[in-house]
Amino acid sequence: MDVHDLDRYLLVGSGVLILAILAVRLSVSIGLPSLLVYLGLGLLLGSSGLGIEFADVELAHALGFGGLVLILAEGGLTTKWEHVRPNLGYGLLLATLGSAISVLVVALGAHLLLGMEWELAVLIAAVLTPTDAAAVFSVLRTVPLKSSVTGSLEAESGLNDAPIVVLVVAISAGEVADKGVGYLAGLIVFELVVGALIGIAIGWLGAYLLRQVALPASGLYPLVVFAFTVLAYGAAAGVHASGFAAVYVAALILGNAELPHRTATRSFVEGIGWLAQIGLFVMLGLLASPDELQWWHVWHGLVVGAILTFVARPLTVMACAVWFGRSAREQVFVGWAGLRGAVPIVLATIPLSASVAGSRDLFNVVFVAVVIYTLLQAAPLAQLAAACGVLTDAARDVEVEAAPLERVSADLLQIRVPAGSRLAGVEVGELRLPVGASISLIVRDDRTFVPHRTDRIAVRDDLLIVAERSVREEAEARLRAVGRFGRLAGWGRDSR
Repeated sequence: MDVHDLDRYLLVGSGVLILAILAVRLSVSIGLPSLLVYLGLGLLLGSSGLGIEFADVELAHALGFGGLVLILAEGGLTTKWEHVRPNLGYGLLLATLGSAISVLVVALGAHLLLGMEWELAVLIAAVLTPTDAAAVFSVLRTVPLKSSVTGSLEAESGLNDAPIVVLVVAISAGEVADKGVGYLAGLIVFELVVGALIGIAIGWLGAYLLRQVALPASGLYPLVVFAFTVLAYGAAAGVHASGFAAVYVAALILGNAELPHRTATRSFVEGIGWLAQIGLFVMLGLLASPDELQWWHVWHGLVVGAILTFVARPLTVMACAVWFGRSAREQVFVGWAGLRGAVPIVLATIPLSASVAGSRDLFNVVFVAVVIYTLLQAAPLAQLAAACGVLTDAARDVEVEAAPLERVSADLLQIRVPAGSRLAGVEVGELRLPVGASISLIVRDDRTFVPHRTDRIAVRDDLLIVAERSVREEAEARLRAVGRFGRLAGWGRDSR
């Protein structure tokens, strides 16, 4: 590639990126996951459209894994631990036992109903099993779901990639046939446990270091936080553990640590997550060739997708939910909300790059199943949430942005009071912030003033609070408690 090729790539790439970003608004307004728009854009640009040729499956495999790392990092960094913690057991069971049930049911159906060889039947079942949080929440970004639902779906989608990747790679390499199912089960347990431990260690180390060091520019914080999550992936992959488990766990720890500039970091990683999704889905659209599709690809995609959606997924949710006392209505929603997005199509490139017999047909079947059933499931998802009673009317939590003050052991906190917060109407003196923390300035309607203890806080106020580092967490907990429960919130109550 020379400089002229680079110029052309930058021109086309920037144009595609602008179109894709503008398409986000279109997809949200019509209630469809943005991934379908990006796939369509890739198909439009590809060999069956404008004629851009892309058939390097090994490159697609590598870029697909890279995109998934960025998406999982964004998911962990933006997930609230207080939502995941009480639902971690349920989400982990869905990601492990649930995945196993789904693979068995779909593989059995594909073998008996479609006459697939066992290897391809298990492969297509495994490839289609993982859920995709990006696909789910691109539809439900503005729908306030109960934390039990969001926590379960986030935990499942963040953790179920790891065991499935091990399974698909092992089958594609022929290791299962050579070494047996026991070897595969042990390998999955090893990779998950070691990967999670590496993620915990690097996440904790990163949080500790960033709390001790004041960087010279605020823009460096999002970069270094994101670098720690990618470091977790690389470290785990280097010892042949699950990099996907490591990156998600490390991101979850870093995203919920008391770090400077958390709001800026969250905005940055959301942008990176969007960029990864756009690049990933457009690339997969380029890789797909509608000209190759035959009627039986569509038929197999419809059948396999129906087995997964109407049989395997409900059985999975039912078998896992019984241990946690989840209501039948919540089970219905969680079962239907298990959307498939980029992950199955990326996983389908693994056997394709390994030249497994029938892998190109498998890729086409998976592509058809993902597109059709994402459309089918996504359209009524918001209405189903209301019908199943999984919406919440809880007030929005306050977001706290923190910046370290280098000359003193203190932090400057910035808080925007959102609509629905019970901070609105509370007098400054009624906040009862701990000694060592005080509101130094309020920004309201483009004007600033130093508040008196009798001044009342209003919606959309920006509060600037100086807090000694030793009382910062207590001050944040108090502000969140008042924002959720009002001026009478006790010191022991938090934002959950």
